[in-house]
Amino acid sequence: MILKVEGLTKHFDKKTVLENASYDFGQGKIYGLLGRNGAGKTTMFNCLVGNMTPDSGEVFMDFNEDGNIRTATFDDIGFVFTDPHLPEFMTGQEFLKYFIDISKDKIKDNVDLDQAFALIDFDNTDRHKLIREYSHGMKNKLQMLAFLILRPHVILLDEPLASFDVVAALQMKNLIESIKKDHIIIFSTHILPLAQDLCDEIVILHNGKLSALDPEKMNDKDFEEEIVKQLTKEEADD
Repeated sequence: MILKVEGLTKHFDKKTVLENASYDFGQGKIYGLLGRNGAGKTTMFNCLVGNMTPDSGEVFMDFNEDGNIRTATFDDIGFVFTDPHLPEFMTGQEFLKYFIDISKDKIKDNVDLDQAFALIDFDNTDRHKLIREYSHGMKNKLQMLAFLILRPHVILLDEPLASFDVVAALQMKNLIESIKKDHIIIFSTHILPLAQDLCDEIVILHNGKLSALDPEKMNDKDFEEEIVKQLTKEEADD
């Protein structure tokens, strides 16, 4: 299974954020999307999931079968936002029950709520609190759990571990690694050691275009210096 991004372009007034951005993302890998602030990482995610319409370009799902290439749909791609969008008048348990009910046609297996909450170390007391009482990290846990239950082909994570404490971040990291074989996982981050530790490939978004970091540099002691070099290369040339 491959997510094929072809010629994605997006302008805002006179500013070009994405310019003919193209890349093939494959199943079974975790990709780190790295770029400077304002480079267009969140814009790209919004274009991929259909929240935003690109000026040009296409996004396809290729299932590695003869002729089975089609335009990606909303159901193919899940987007875990940095700032969770959750109904704060519900408890965590009520929300998850509601989410499962409205998504039952898309969920392949029966879901046990106790087992689901255990995946993200959510205790019984917190499950029955109103979401408005949750910390940012708890809201992010609940949001991520919903997508883990839904299991879309592609999972986009925007700064996924930024709001978690040390223990919760490690749990989430292990959970992401445990499901990657069945999915395409792309996450944006500013934490370079996390990208180096968790990712199978690093994709750089710079000047509106996507490019891969040389895999041999992934475990290089000068990894961070190489990333900075790539993200400032054209500026230095100017």
